[in-house]
Amino acid sequence: MAIHARIPDHLSILLVDGECALCHGMTRFTVQRDKQAKFRFASLQSEAGQHLLIRAGLDPHAFDSMVLLEQGRVYLRSSAALRVLRGLDGGWPLLFGLIIIPAPIRDFVYRRIAKWRYRLFGRADACLLPSIAGQSRFVDDIESLHKLEPQS
Repeated sequence: MAIHARIPDHLSILLVDGECALCHGMTRFTVQRDKQAKFRFASLQSEAGQHLLIRAGLDPHAFDSMVLLEQGRVYLRSSAALRVLRGLDGGWPLLFGLIIIPAPIRDFVYRRIAKWRYRLFGRADACLLPSIAGQSRFVDDIESLHKLEPQS
């Protein structure tokens, strides 16, 4: 799926549920293993997240899937998770091999976890993404989103 946000090709933006403790843990995991700082992070509920969802033609009120914006394409659910793993340091890219499992099967498992994530892992009292990702890697408003655009 193509998007219209002008994001540099060397960066990827991962949109996650800002109220989900599991999503916060996944963001922390990604930051610690992304030594080249390829990933930027936004809450699905943030101004920037809402803008990117709308620009990508996605429902801005659906917070049940992580969304990866990478090189002009949109990846959802298990495809997003596997592409994030592919971009990390260490042996994590090997797990990208799971992409050969048909998406409906992968996404069935993803949806079950997404459905139960609040009960299993709890809700975050506040969006902790800025403190987890660091302000320089967190995109929360339109101004910070425009700072990522290539300068002409």
